[in-house]
Amino acid sequence: MSQRILLSAKQLEAGLREGDCLAVDCRFELENPARGREAWLDGHIPGACYAHLDDDLSSPIEPHTGRHPLPSTRRFANFLGRIGWTDDRLLVAYDDGPGAFALRLWWLMRYHGKPAALLDGGLAAWKSAGGGFEAGEKACRPTAVPQLRPDPAMTVQTAELAEEPGRFTIVDARGSERFTGAVEPLDSRAGHIPGALSRPFGSNLELNGRFREAEELREDFEDLLNEADLGTVVHSCGSGVSACHNLFAMELAGLTGTRLYPGSWSEWI
Repeated sequence: MSQRILLSAKQLEAGLREGDCLAVDCRFELENPARGREAWLDGHIPGACYAHLDDDLSSPIEPHTGRHPLPSTRRFANFLGRIGWTDDRLLVAYDDGPGAFALRLWWLMRYHGKPAALLDGGLAAWKSAGGGFEAGEKACRPTAVPQLRPDPAMTVQTAELAEEPGRFTIVDARGSERFTGAVEPLDSRAGHIPGALSRPFGSNLELNGRFREAEELREDFEDLLNEADLGTVVHSCGSGVSACHNLFAMELAGLTGTRLYPGSWSEWI
């Protein structure tokens, strides 16, 4: 199971029953940062702890950063110890369904050399499969803080993009209206990084919120990238969160080795 990155609700249920999986609830609302935790308290997958995008999966904003800087390795390791993660359990992230927030946690695990997976379809899929729920504060059982080592080669920084713009193929996961600059609800400037390609992350999903077939995704990305070397592909969005969705979709499609621009548009501007 640890080799899989996308699990169905039935597979997650079996993994939880056998003790092979640890579910983590990543629901979040950018406009109301407290709402995700409130929703988790109202009801979550049994045994699931909560990961807050700002507090657990990011570091504090600084003048030179975007809206969601990557957490320090120590901060992330402390979070994993606090929720009771151990190397012998596959961490499975989920959110309301699309996976835009859950895949930040999936990517952080990969960035630190640890396997992880996503619940395909999120909570909607869990409900449809008849999965149970529990409410209230979950008393997670802390474990030892793991020793983690990040892989900086999985990221690209602003200076690299600015100094060698022609070297990279930037794929922007934001919606088309934000990409074109028609609307910008979150950042101080509208538009996109010069030369970037638009790939709204919702394009990776079926109408039911589950991921499209790997072959379909592969065809889409190959058409978009037009034979670009995968080692030059960099994923961006508003703040390095939903960009992980396109990176994950490419992994599903067998197109591996692409990188994340953690600062994304909010840092670029």
